[in-house]
Amino acid sequence: MLYQMHEFQRVALEPLRLMAGAQQQFLQNPFNPVSYLPPARAMSAAFELFDDVTRAYGKPAFGLDRVTDDGIVYPIQETIVARKNFCQLKHFERPNAGRHPRMLVVAPLSGHYATLLRGTVEALLPDHDVYITDWRDARMVPVMKGHFDLDDYIDYVIEFLQVLGPDTHVMAVCQPSVPVLAAVALMAEAGDPCAPASMTLMGGPIDTRRNPTQPCKLAEEHSIEWFENSVVQRVPFAYPGFLRRVYPGFLQLSGFMAMNLDRHVDAHMQFFQHLVEGDGESADKHREFYNEYRSVMDLPAEYYLQTVEAVFQRQALAKGELTHRGHRVDTGAIEKTALMTVEGELDDISGVGQTQAAHDICTRIPDKKRVHFLQEKVGHYGVFNGSRWRTSIYPRIREFVKNNVG
Repeated sequence: MLYQMHEFQRVALEPLRLMAGAQQQFLQNPFNPVSYLPPARAMSAAFELFDDVTRAYGKPAFGLDRVTDDGIVYPIQETIVARKNFCQLKHFERPNAGRHPRMLVVAPLSGHYATLLRGTVEALLPDHDVYITDWRDARMVPVMKGHFDLDDYIDYVIEFLQVLGPDTHVMAVCQPSVPVLAAVALMAEAGDPCAPASMTLMGGPIDTRRNPTQPCKLAEEHSIEWFENSVVQRVPFAYPGFLRRVYPGFLQLSGFMAMNLDRHVDAHMQFFQHLVEGDGESADKHREFYNEYRSVMDLPAEYYLQTVEAVFQRQALAKGELTHRGHRVDTGAIEKTALMTVEGELDDISGVGQTQAAHDICTRIPDKKRVHFLQEKVGHYGVFNGSRWRTSIYPRIREFVKNNVG
């Protein structure tokens, strides 16, 4: 019922949003003498703020259409290499990419679209042949297509690595650190020649017992039944995934916002002020960030619940208790795949030490194939986006991959 009520509210607000947009255009029209008055600018800003917080945000585009490599600008074309019910493997295809290491970026399936990693991909493109997991919104997947859980996630990672072939490098950002590490362990145990040459885990919850953050504590304080009863909803009639059990995107966004509510309120107040003052550059930066931040998708309920239980409540992988299709995942089987872990000093999602724990459970990887890096003065988002990602973190990853080619 909660999902249906949300949809009713969204539809009910749509006429008001359209009216606000029309009023905003009227007040901003340069041929309207009223538009130059301070009260008109304030009203226009209020109308835009109303539109900003009530609009339904769809899936953003990556918008990466060119890359500069050794001073030469190459066009980029997004192509689909493999399609699954809940994900497609996207390739940022460009000329001359074959001379670079092949990199599979496993995007988090945790509410936001893979485009959240736009800055990550943009930094990788000049030096790598880049692929990314482009997850589908669960409300758009018909029930007849079946379910999707953590075991399926691991299967997808293995299959995509097999599609790309030997000597591929894999990067997991945040939540997929667990299924990626599990997939690599299973491939190593099976002697799969497509096991990746290197694995980079960034801000991931390998062992949430270390420096537990607020999300970790929330998972420990409530039973899995509480999560199922509190956040799992059925997709409403208007979508292809009608009746599928999901963790809705709008509930996830509410949780994201609540974690730092004061910061978000302050950002919107500043946005209003920038609009009133005519500070277009600052207003554009706000729009760019929040257009992406508010673009959320529904998660399959079985995947979400299994992740909460196995990763955040039991720390199953860290304890050597995680199973895949009934088979215990042995991270000690990994020997040839190099391992790099990256953490942010101020990460309030995956605390310091949670990702580094991967080194403790991958006991057979030689020391010369191990790297850990802690970036000072960055939070969770800064681990894979922003200036410190580009100038400090990424160069180390590039060097790590280069040292483990072939």
